[in-house]
Amino acid sequence: MPDNPALSYPITGRPEVAELLEVGPGIYWIRMPIPIPGLEFINLWAIREDDGWTVVDTGTKSSKIQGWWRTIFAEAFGSQPVKRVICTHFHPDHVGQAGFICDLFNAPLWMTLTDWTFGRMLSLEAASDVPDYVMAFYRRIGFGEEALASFRERGFNNFAKSVEPVPTQFHRIAGGDSIDIGGHDWKVIIGRGHSHEHASLWCPDLGLLIAGDMILPRISPHIGVYPGEPEANPLKLFLDSFDSFRPLPADTLVLPSHGDPFVGLHTRLDQVESHHETRLTALKAFCAEPRTALDVLPVLFKRPLDMKHTFMAIGEGLAHLHYLAAEGSIERSLGSDGIYRYRRTAVQASAA
Repeated sequence: MPDNPALSYPITGRPEVAELLEVGPGIYWIRMPIPIPGLEFINLWAIREDDGWTVVDTGTKSSKIQGWWRTIFAEAFGSQPVKRVICTHFHPDHVGQAGFICDLFNAPLWMTLTDWTFGRMLSLEAASDVPDYVMAFYRRIGFGEEALASFRERGFNNFAKSVEPVPTQFHRIAGGDSIDIGGHDWKVIIGRGHSHEHASLWCPDLGLLIAGDMILPRISPHIGVYPGEPEANPLKLFLDSFDSFRPLPADTLVLPSHGDPFVGLHTRLDQVESHHETRLTALKAFCAEPRTALDVLPVLFKRPLDMKHTFMAIGEGLAHLHYLAAEGSIERSLGSDGIYRYRRTAVQASAA
């Protein structure tokens, strides 16, 4: 059951795997398992067209998921074709089966330019050896040789393993576009920070927002800094994106990628904003003395982290530290040991 009582959940029940549940006129909810601890399922969406279907997001690469899709195509879709695949962003649980579905139906992939490009790049960048710049990035954070060896053993092809080949052609969508899907206009709203150019879809006629990962009912989406853009400030991009969603009506039914459809868009935006403000305040207090990015993780994550989750959590830690550094609340210095440390600035210390 949903565990955010400040929101309302008007949809009764959840679809079983390979089943469709109608959440609006011609709008159907599909759930697929995903191998991401804490999430378990991704929500995918199918929109009925006059002569076929539009699919929004696709699930990760998996023979089981392909089998469930084939069941849906044969049974729930009534053998009508998929006319178009829209992916909200490049992450594997969203674009992972796009190549399979697009090839099967000779259907075009619709995505933003940045996320299609980034997904294509990552799928082609796979390598057996981890590049030196990646290892240098994690050394500066403060990981020791044992942890680095563990990371090196994982290789540099995890994205490629999780996706079918990303189509080499695509149809670009961009913020402000209006797309006719199922006889209704859907407006493209761009969000940033979780991915580079995440596309949510808003239908004023139906009062529905396919939010993707930008707005989730139980958790804040992952916001991280990674070796490819080591000086990024994704948390600011993410929070600034909320301004694009606040004009939507209060009774909007939000269709998130994880969790249950809900009403309470503005409440949820306020909750997520407050969550990150609380984390930032705690970090400023903790950084009264120089701290490494690894040092700050217990401030942000109260549960124990194994090595795999530590590598993901460190991206979140850096996102918060970079936000504070950009606003001048903390400063970063490189020690003689080659490790970055973060400390509250003199102005912040005196204000405290």
